[in-house]
Amino acid sequence: MKIAVAKGDGIGPEIMQAVLDIFTANKVPIEYEYVDMGKWVFDKGYSNGMTPEAQQTIEDLGILFKGPMETPKGKGVKSVNVTARKTWNTYANKRVFQTLHGVDTVFSKAGIPIDLTIVRENIEDTYGGIEHMLTHDVALSRRFITRPGSLQVIKYAFEMASKNGSKRITCGHKANIMKITDGLFLEVFYEVAKEYPHLKADDVIVDDLCMKLVSRPQEFDVVVLTNLQGDIVSDLCAGLVGGLGFAPSANIGDHICIFEAVHGTAPDIAGKNIANPTALLLSGIAMLRHLGMMENAATIENALLYTLESGVHTGDFGDKSIPSVNTTVFANAIISNLGKTPTHGARPMLPNQPATQTVFKLEENPMIMSKEPEDELIVGVDMFIESSEQPMVIAEKCLLHVGDVFKLVTISNRGTQVWPKGSVFTNMVNQYSARFESVGGAAVTQTDILELYRALMADFKICSTELLNKWGDKNAYSLAQGQ
Repeated sequence: MKIAVAKGDGIGPEIMQAVLDIFTANKVPIEYEYVDMGKWVFDKGYSNGMTPEAQQTIEDLGILFKGPMETPKGKGVKSVNVTARKTWNTYANKRVFQTLHGVDTVFSKAGIPIDLTIVRENIEDTYGGIEHMLTHDVALSRRFITRPGSLQVIKYAFEMASKNGSKRITCGHKANIMKITDGLFLEVFYEVAKEYPHLKADDVIVDDLCMKLVSRPQEFDVVVLTNLQGDIVSDLCAGLVGGLGFAPSANIGDHICIFEAVHGTAPDIAGKNIANPTALLLSGIAMLRHLGMMENAATIENALLYTLESGVHTGDFGDKSIPSVNTTVFANAIISNLGKTPTHGARPMLPNQPATQTVFKLEENPMIMSKEPEDELIVGVDMFIESSEQPMVIAEKCLLHVGDVFKLVTISNRGTQVWPKGSVFTNMVNQYSARFESVGGAAVTQTDILELYRALMADFKICSTELLNKWGDKNAYSLAQGQ
């Protein structure tokens, strides 16, 4: 079996070499094809951080094992890490956090074991990076949460939890505030939960989740979240088990999967051979299990656990009374412990079941969509306008243009209603949202909205618009605060 390997930037080449040396010592039956990705590729003029040859190789092989990579600052380019995940639709980011004996934390010292898995949606949310300046004072980021995208990651989380013998799966969300976007994610979670009655499925608001994770982490098993919230919560969980040096990551897609450490490139210690390779090694072990190399994975992980238990450590963790070792010595210690069994948490030795490598040749982009539940109606529009005038003045101008088709319902500023009622104590910026709904709730056309737009242009600069959609009797838009 052959996989693509990208060594990465900063400490990437050092820790990748350490991991591959351990794989070689264990006779892992994998061949490596090295690909060009990272900061130096950006510097050569490739705006996505990878050469065309690298992209083709990864798409042919279907597995990428990568070191941490840096995105150049101030050059207007996107993160190569995010670009890779999104380009190849690795929709589920799986991060496992476990107590490791030899890595002291507040919880390990208290005898509280941690074994939890965060599954983070990996494609959507604000990570689309779709942003605009609406006025010189107002920036807008679009947040996409889709039903098919949510279904992909949530279905994966339930299936993974079921196969691993988990008892509980929790949805972290902020649906109490973001009722449409997080509300959709939560709705899909409970739709999928019906297919897995043997799993306890519940949900918790993400801020409450964070509080509970740092006070009672042992109560959680599998947690699935949207992209940004999952990013933050997974780093929080890394702190529970010793830091990002012990945080592996698997990016799972239907056709391509990426395995990488969560941490960054650590340029301050690059080239010194002192970096901790544990996170990348754990990511590689997850890759071996994904490929069906169960015995290799267990042997290597047991050797790692044995090494940690014995007190061998790099400078970023461990018993300070025991001298730290460099990256190479740490890797060699693991190699010398291959075949040994740790006292705590030994992994069961299962036979290898190598997966058949499938190369997908797609002729066109897959379109993922669900069936529309009911007929769609357009019942109005939100007009985002630039103005530094007071709400009453804005309303008076808008009312001049509503005609017979629309009525002006509300005007909000930063999501808070300021007309027809509001408070003089509400601070405002120079961008308003004026909501026009159809008279009597009747359907309107895009032509009607364009005519309204044309009329309002006489008095305002219109920064953006959003249609007010309705399916059946369900409004598909949120209310303003105070409306």
